[in-house]
Amino acid sequence: MSNKLQPVRGTHDILPQEYGGDFEKFHYVVETARDLATLYGFREMATPIFEQTEVFSRSMGETSDVVSKEMFTFETRGGESVTLRPEFTAGIARAFISNGMQQHLPLKLFSTGPLFRYERPQKGRQRQFHQVNFEWLGDDSWMADVEVIELAGRFLQSISAIEDSCTLHINTLGDVKSRERYRDALVSFLTPFAEKLSEDSKRRLAENPLRILDSKDKGDRDILINAPVMTNYLSDVAKKRFDKVCNYLSKLEFFNSIKVDPALVRGLDYYTDIVFEFVATSGDLGAQNTVLAGGRYDGLIEQMGGKPTPAIGFAAGVERLSLLTGNKKEEKSLNITVIPFEEVDPEIVLDLVGGLRAGLYNNLRKTIMSVDIDWQGKLSKRLEKAAKNGATHVVIISPDEMKDGMVIVKNMETRNEQKISISGLSIEKLKEIFGI
Repeated sequence: MSNKLQPVRGTHDILPQEYGGDFEKFHYVVETARDLATLYGFREMATPIFEQTEVFSRSMGETSDVVSKEMFTFETRGGESVTLRPEFTAGIARAFISNGMQQHLPLKLFSTGPLFRYERPQKGRQRQFHQVNFEWLGDDSWMADVEVIELAGRFLQSISAIEDSCTLHINTLGDVKSRERYRDALVSFLTPFAEKLSEDSKRRLAENPLRILDSKDKGDRDILINAPVMTNYLSDVAKKRFDKVCNYLSKLEFFNSIKVDPALVRGLDYYTDIVFEFVATSGDLGAQNTVLAGGRYDGLIEQMGGKPTPAIGFAAGVERLSLLTGNKKEEKSLNITVIPFEEVDPEIVLDLVGGLRAGLYNNLRKTIMSVDIDWQGKLSKRLEKAAKNGATHVVIISPDEMKDGMVIVKNMETRNEQKISISGLSIEKLKEIFGI
């Protein structure tokens, strides 16, 4: 055994900034997501970090890489198979069913916390990692699709240093009839190449052929170049819905570009209709450049034993986004509810609410007040330490000033100092002096 204990491979410590870590950025990503969840009407909830293995194998699909290769599954002393959660959606769907939440639809739910996948560790992608997760259950409208993708875009705009280089990749898997027609066409195309496909794709050809579109194998990718395209098999209803979503999103100023990507199917079996990813074209992300992903999963809850419930959501890895973000702080939101009548044009409502949210968010700036005490050492050393720890101002209490009932407030950026009465030393007074 090594004398020097280290984190388990694929895990890492998230340290404070002054010790070479990125916890401040990590915290900022999570808190920005939490603030936007409030702004968009999402309620926070938490599920256990492990579930019965069936929760994930049934929902995510036996053919998915996560289920077949990447889950941390173990047997309890009672002989029950349980799995550390590899993603949020399945656990939230289970919680929705087991807690009888159907009666409360529609529901907007936000979650954050650690997830676990056994895959090759790489930059921004670990075996234990953290995500922020948004789910909207009970609304099957195209307007819900727009709001969720708009929220995702606003989130990236808020925390990312490279928002101008993020591209929204979007596709539709269509309605049931569209998927059936496309599945048949794809199987017909791929069958002559069956022996040339990768082992994973050979298995998927029989079980879930659409997943072959997600293959990273070079041989598979070469074959797929001439594969039929999903958009050519959409029903009129599915095509009209997809066009509405894309047309509205193209109006939003914070999307650098939108790319309709026919090969985008996402890596889990439960996705239906709209699927999307935000892909960074620059930034220090290592081999993987997808920073946020999601889609619609209208059949999942019914598949898991609940009543038919439409749903859409997305998730983003906190560690990956921490590689992109600067150090910003955001404010809390007001609580506003907009209730449109059925006769009102949905685009008018979306424009109105989008404007309200933009106005609120652009004015939501807050300062996190912290007060610490450094008791010992030379004044110069303590000032150096305060600066290193990110202090913006220092209150110096010396015997000479105390004789007159005064203290010194020092601005660490400008180095300016001023004396104030100790009786007037309050948070409100400090905010006034600091210009907060």
